[in-house]
Amino acid sequence: MAAPSGYSIISTHSDSEDSEPLLDRNEAVPPKCCSTRLNLAFLMFLGFAVVYGLRVNLSVAMVAMVNTSDPSSAKNRSVVHACPLPSDTDNTTDTFLQPQGVPQYTWDTETQGWLLGAFFFGYLCTQIPGGYLAGHYGGSLFLGLGVLGTAALTLLTPLAAQLGSTWLFALRAVEGFGEGVTFPAMMALPLTGLICQTMGWPAVFYLCGGAGCLWSVFWFMLVSDDPRTHRRISKKEKDYIINSIGAQGTGHGWSVPVLQMMMSVPLWAMIVTQMCSNWAYYTLLTSLPTYMDNILHFDLKSNGFLSALPYLGAFVISVLSGIVADALIEKRVFSVTFVRKLFTALGLLFPAVFLIAVCYVGCSHALTVTFLTLSTTTGGISSAGVFINQIDIAPRSVWPTVWPTVWSTSLGRMFSFSVDLLFVSVD
Repeated sequence: MAAPSGYSIISTHSDSEDSEPLLDRNEAVPPKCCSTRLNLAFLMFLGFAVVYGLRVNLSVAMVAMVNTSDPSSAKNRSVVHACPLPSDTDNTTDTFLQPQGVPQYTWDTETQGWLLGAFFFGYLCTQIPGGYLAGHYGGSLFLGLGVLGTAALTLLTPLAAQLGSTWLFALRAVEGFGEGVTFPAMMALPLTGLICQTMGWPAVFYLCGGAGCLWSVFWFMLVSDDPRTHRRISKKEKDYIINSIGAQGTGHGWSVPVLQMMMSVPLWAMIVTQMCSNWAYYTLLTSLPTYMDNILHFDLKSNGFLSALPYLGAFVISVLSGIVADALIEKRVFSVTFVRKLFTALGLLFPAVFLIAVCYVGCSHALTVTFLTLSTTTGGISSAGVFINQIDIAPRSVWPTVWPTVWSTSLGRMFSFSVDLLFVSVD
């Protein structure tokens, strides 16, 4: 949508002083309350919350799924009492008690690492194909099917765990395969810890899977790829949206300018920065709950909340960074290019500094949690940098961000996940 000043930052001449406004400033803006665009934004927010919930629920649930008091499991734990217990006497290193009849497993740390990384094996496979097909058939279909398929498979997680770690690994890989065609939810982590401790870990997967299936129903009922084909949009709002985004041209069809993209220096710059950002982000997202349990010895409820705290901070900073970046561009304080570089640099340097600081605080629970929180929180600054930059360089088409987004995000994640999986395999 066009910026309030009347020009679009994704237009060809976004930095030009003589950009033509896409909208008449005196034209009445349709109310946001109960509008189609607000419904879409809310559904996408819930959808991404579900997506990340389905992705990380195993990270917290793993703490409750593993029976650490079993001798065959305890002898395989690589670190025992690495740090002393917190001063809070409610914290304990004993196995988290589960409701009657809920099974626990004796997976060693290597098995747990493979299970936590299994999702990303499948996730790597559908990033580029998913973006390619979404650009041709429309994104709403693939987002809906991706969430629905992953949610349905999540319901089978307790059964797969009972059948054995190999079955669970395969199931998580297939879930990643389905979710790779979609594109955070800070509430997923604390709720997972609470559910595990009060209802048992299987309830986590039943509730997350059920929520995903329910969301998919509303998504297919209420969302369309184009305002012109939406069944419930008013004419006034439809005209407003069309006039706001301007002429979009046509889709990419089946041809893809692979060679030109591979030779694009800006695209490779985004790939490298995406890799650096995603490496830290997803490593912590996957492994932080286990670290909170095995090293810092937090109880399950505290574990879930403290593991989610960095992403709550990142959410707030991401929103504020977007507002500040848009204001700098709108008021022409800096060019779009400079703003993107500035926010990308800050969003990578600050997290690196705070993450390195964690290595030097020893077993200080307060400082460790503080620096981990600051690291991920300040990483949210890059949301107004590299994570939006693909829109700036993309052509204006029906799906203007498809190929720069797909290639920069997908290849960046592939490189970061490959490094993560390498460490998992040799751990």
